[in-house]
Amino acid sequence: MSHPASDVHAFEARVPDAELDELRARLAAARLPETETVYRPAPDPRRWEQGVPLADLVDVVDYWRTGYDWRSFEARLNRIGQFRTTIDGVGIHFLHRRSPRADATALIITHGWPGSIAEFVDVVDELAEPKDAAVPAFHVVVPSLPGFGYSDKPSTTGWGIEKIAAAWVELMGRLGYRRFAAHGGDWGGVITTVLGGRFPEHVLGIHTVTPQAPPGLSTDGLTAAERAWAVDTRDFWGSRRAAYAKQQAARPQTIGYSLVDSPVGLLAWILDKFAEWTDTRDSPFETISRDRILDDVTLYWLTRTGASAARIYYESHNSLDPDLRVDVPSAITVYPRDIEKCPRPWAQQRFRQIVRWRVAETGGHFPSLEVPEYFVHDLREGLAAVSAAKR
Repeated sequence: MSHPASDVHAFEARVPDAELDELRARLAAARLPETETVYRPAPDPRRWEQGVPLADLVDVVDYWRTGYDWRSFEARLNRIGQFRTTIDGVGIHFLHRRSPRADATALIITHGWPGSIAEFVDVVDELAEPKDAAVPAFHVVVPSLPGFGYSDKPSTTGWGIEKIAAAWVELMGRLGYRRFAAHGGDWGGVITTVLGGRFPEHVLGIHTVTPQAPPGLSTDGLTAAERAWAVDTRDFWGSRRAAYAKQQAARPQTIGYSLVDSPVGLLAWILDKFAEWTDTRDSPFETISRDRILDDVTLYWLTRTGASAARIYYESHNSLDPDLRVDVPSAITVYPRDIEKCPRPWAQQRFRQIVRWRVAETGGHFPSLEVPEYFVHDLREGLAAVSAAKR
């Protein structure tokens, strides 16, 4: 049963100056390794074969120490509107931007790892108050996953995808949204799938960029392109490229010491994923600004959530119920450079009412950052198709 809205409290981000001074001091004193042994001049994606190239890291660290402005991002969060509430003993932080439109639909957007609410600060206003009165508008809620950002760090096990999805239903109820739409990618896409499958009485429909098919499906009958998607996804999870997930699923505490103690270690761990998972030729900064990536990394640093965020893999890796089916209307978009691309015939085995399917021309794992205008347009159209299917 939902608690009253009085359990929701306004929150303002404001870290002490001393913490920013300490961050800059740690960056200045960083001990760096020698250059990688696969050095090639840019642009060349092979430069990243051993991880983040030294020259690139030095450049970002220098900018983080001397040019980056955390206070600007902090002010943006405060302008959007931040709140906290406690669910099952864990404080949940979230952005909440109500639309002035009377016809707006409630929408919860869930991030993943190594993302955060920073993925969506550039799109919240346009979703809530679009310049074109003819397009859909939304009351936007963007929670920080438990263990991420300004949400509490769970002190016990159990906060996996099923419990998080149930908490999101409770959260939306406290805000007065008994029925709502949901969007997500990465872990947010998995949680959105659980929302649609477990809570159809609350979820109007979903939009996901990370559709998860049931396991064990055959490639028979797939087109050549679909078969290539399936092979690429299988190869990703079976290769060294997925070592980060296996490490965080098996030993999050071990890697967590480095992520909480060393800002350079945290930056390299996260930047490596932005580089590999974006639709770029050489560097993630071709499509995403240094400021936005550093917003994300600095949020992890200042909240000391490197270890607690990694634990979502320990809690939930490979835990999606293979028998879960989603009967609410679903809109699905696949981006060409994402790390997982699910063929539509496979997706249809889980998502039983796909009302819109799109394959974007460009973009990777972080579309709201890489192609924000397309992302907003696609999300609107997808949820418009979901809404039409509910009539």
